Amino acid sequence: MPQKLSTIISPEGSLEVLSQQEVNRLRDTSANGLHDLLRRCSLAVLNCGNPTDDSRALMQAHHDFEIEVLQQDRGIRLKLDNAPHSAFVDGQMIRGIREHLSAVLRDIVYVHNEIQHTPKFDLQRGDGITNAVFHILRNAGTLKSAREPSLVVCWGGHSITREEYDYSKDVGYHLGLRDLDICTGCGPGAMKGPMKGANVAHAKQRRHNGRYLGISEPGIIAAESPNPIVNELVIMPDIEKRLEAFVRAGHGIVIFPGGVGTAEEILYLLGILLHPDNADVPFPVIFTGPRDSADYFKRIDEFLAFTLGEKARERYQIIIDDPTEVGRAMRRGVDDVGAFRRSQNDAFYFNWRLNVDAGFQLPFEPTHESMVELALHREQPVHELAANLRRAFSGIVAGNVKEEGIRAIEERGPFHLHAEPELMAHLDALLTSFVAQERMKLPGSEYVPCYTLG
Repeated sequence: MPQKLSTIISPEGSLEVLSQQEVNRLRDTSANGLHDLLRRCSLAVLNCGNPTDDSRALMQAHHDFEIEVLQQDRGIRLKLDNAPHSAFVDGQMIRGIREHLSAVLRDIVYVHNEIQHTPKFDLQRGDGITNAVFHILRNAGTLKSAREPSLVVCWGGHSITREEYDYSKDVGYHLGLRDLDICTGCGPGAMKGPMKGANVAHAKQRRHNGRYLGISEPGIIAAESPNPIVNELVIMPDIEKRLEAFVRAGHGIVIFPGGVGTAEEILYLLGILLHPDNADVPFPVIFTGPRDSADYFKRIDEFLAFTLGEKARERYQIIIDDPTEVGRAMRRGVDDVGAFRRSQNDAFYFNWRLNVDAGFQLPFEPTHESMVELALHREQPVHELAANLRRAFSGIVAGNVKEEGIRAIEERGPFHLHAEPELMAHLDALLTSFVAQERMKLPGSEYVPCYTLG
């Protein structure tokens, strides 16, 4: 039975001082349907360092965990009961975890009060969604107007080999040596490795303001608890706004080996970059991994060429087993982004010029009905096919690790996907390779597919 601890803490870094009106509003939101959301996200943060990719198993293991917001004259405090013992040292909560816990509280309250329940943002329109993403990031303090372009987004799986993890650290190291900062999905594996490598490089370069930005969302955070290197954490309200935050805030993307979640991110990114309006927008994208991962990228490359065409290949480069060259290539790419934005008088801190089609912005709820109805055929514009493939992979991610998805699969069986025969064959081959390479679950876990193809 895991050890647990109860305590009362003050928030660290956000919402430390509130007006009476803000405190009253916080109490209201805590009592009106947000308690479960706050509890789940807080437990995920407190579970840092305890590997799991099953959000429901985490909640069951800590079914007696509770968090309560206490109102006090000088602000608020958080009362925790039966919190994971690993979040504490000698009875005191680790400061980084306390910062992450405060970020959870900040974003949940802000999104509920200022984004979802206000007429200021039309969340059914593309410009309204982009504006909401901007405001959430700005409220979290992540938009640094005085900094030159430097933020490299790193995507990749949480379930990777030790060799792949060490390689991601090496790449992060060579990015950090070149004054580049790191943004990831904030979890373990290929999300942690680049941050760890960059952290060492920044120390060597005496770069004291290194950024390690983690962007998550409530549905995935319990399966990918924030790693301890994250010094900026943002919780977006859903996966679509999380993905948009990556491409709006980042200046380039490095993609490491992963599973369906990484494939979802790749399809999202390429679907946007292949939109005709984005043809001239520079955005460096590098696929990379150690030599033993070459076959992974070969399969991804073949799948992308078949589904999205040869133009998709023009938007990324593959660099195998060469962290130094990844660092050099990304530095050149980020410099090109800076030059382009200067020429266009664009902001460095937010990519306003990028056109993100509504198909990539509107939230997709993976249900048995919505999954079977996905249009998986090539008789449609390439960016629309990318959007539908992205939704298919998003549904598989939900069935693999998200509490609601796991429950739906248990109650009604696997999701069913329909596609044209040739596309189905390529999709089946790609997913089968993920299973064979143990990229669907953490190593040592038996994977039971949450989907069928036909």
